[in-house]
Amino acid sequence: MSTLIVIPARLGATRLPRKPLRLLGGAPLIVRVWQRAIAMNAADRVVVATDHPEVADAVRAAGAEVAMTRGDHVSGTDRVAEVANQAAYAGYDVIVNVQGDEPYINADAVRGSAEMVSSGRFPLGTAAATATAEILANPAIVKVVTDDTGRALYFSRAPIPFLRDPSDASHRDALLRQHLGVYAYRRDALQRWVSLPPHPLELTERLEQLRAIADGLAMGVASVAPVLGGGIDTEDDLIDANARWSDATFTAGTS
Repeated sequence: MSTLIVIPARLGATRLPRKPLRLLGGAPLIVRVWQRAIAMNAADRVVVATDHPEVADAVRAAGAEVAMTRGDHVSGTDRVAEVANQAAYAGYDVIVNVQGDEPYINADAVRGSAEMVSSGRFPLGTAAATATAEILANPAIVKVVTDDTGRALYFSRAPIPFLRDPSDASHRDALLRQHLGVYAYRRDALQRWVSLPPHPLELTERLEQLRAIADGLAMGVASVAPVLGGGIDTEDDLIDANARWSDATFTAGTS
């Protein structure tokens, strides 16, 4: 099945102003994310989706393909869906959303998410890393619980699964998964997702994937090895990302 990676990028972030154009390893962050996606060889085509000419100019200067979108999208999934509906991208079966602030995104997470959909097992795919109990108290880290087939049961910023009796810690610890911010969609499932109104669970947790889960859309979760880093949301995140910058490691497309 043909696969398209879309990297949504908006300039209007509040916690880290002008985030896509901030520098990582001497180049704009959005360029580094695009380079990472290209290096993975996980898709037939990679495109950056933005509503701002400055972002478009920066990625075009680096050699990236750009799709211009509206400026009123409330989520990355909405922006990805607009791109998927454009005539130039209508022929792709699997669409993968790689977030524009994830320069160190795990390559296995991208491939695994896409495989959940391309295999025909699920209409939606994502990924999670095995984790330790330290993640439970951190609401910035999203946790996911799955059934035995790998289908997502629930995502939460709260500590899930909850440990009622300390003597059962070994059972709980074996189930801990840290959600990674990548999504794959079958084309019809993506359109169904964005056609739905925001769900109370989504609004409560501020997690867009709960809209799809609540509607009954099955989302497969690929399990990958523990990962370092994550999204860049603050000045401190950007400082940390630059501190561990390594061009050779970054562009290799490895996990």
